[in-house]
Amino acid sequence: MAGAEPRPSARRYRVDITPDAARQLRKLDPPTARRVQGAIELLGLDPRPPASRQLRGRPGYRVRIGDWRVTYTVEDGILLVLVLRLAHRRDVYEG
Repeated sequence: MAGAEPRPSARRYRVDITPDAARQLRKLDPPTARRVQGAIELLGLDPRPPASRQLRGRPGYRVRIGDWRVTYTVEDGILLVLVLRLAHRRDVYEG
């Protein structure tokens, strides 16, 4: 079908990371950093995977990678995932 809109799963979102989240990613030990980076990259294919949860009290989502949490927002109109914060589970929801 010419001109048909692609399936939502076929769209690729751009993934941007805030400077704070990038700094925290650089501080992680290499195996954990690889796992977290892989999970962040997958958000470009599916910004709302089954394991993600919508945040309460503020806009955005979170995804869990072991003891680490990645909080992010999704802009569907411009196909953008913005990673806001990356932190250990005991610290991520503070502030």
